[in-house]
Amino acid sequence: MADPASDRDAIRHLLATYTYNGDRGLIAELAACFAADGVLEFPGTKAKGPEAIAAALSAGGTADPRRTFVRHHTTNPLIDVNGDTATARSYFSVWSNHGPDHAGTYSDQLVRSADGWRFAHRLVRIDWQTDTSLFRRMATR
Repeated sequence: MADPASDRDAIRHLLATYTYNGDRGLIAELAACFAADGVLEFPGTKAKGPEAIAAALSAGGTADPRRTFVRHHTTNPLIDVNGDTATARSYFSVWSNHGPDHAGTYSDQLVRSADGWRFAHRLVRIDWQTDTSLFRRMATR
């Protein structure tokens, strides 16, 4: 029988793994956080499967050379486990070497796999982005 507390800890670990890999530009490792048919959806993009997700995240070309530091801070993960599926909703804010850059929410559907918990679907919503952002402009909700 599954242990909900252990499942929530494993899901929090997945959320952190995604974030740490993204901040370090480890796109293949970030994409590995998704199920084989997992979907990453963010403003202007919807990609299915780790290979397509990695390609979508790499499609923006080179990063702004002024950006030398980036950290995503994920807070208040609200996780609901239902057997081999789960949902999670979190706030995030992104900081760069120029200060606060953008913020929003993650809405996640997760699935337990042979490799552990993976994203079945991650919806990224941008609620705010500074006019001097070092990331490409993303539509806010």
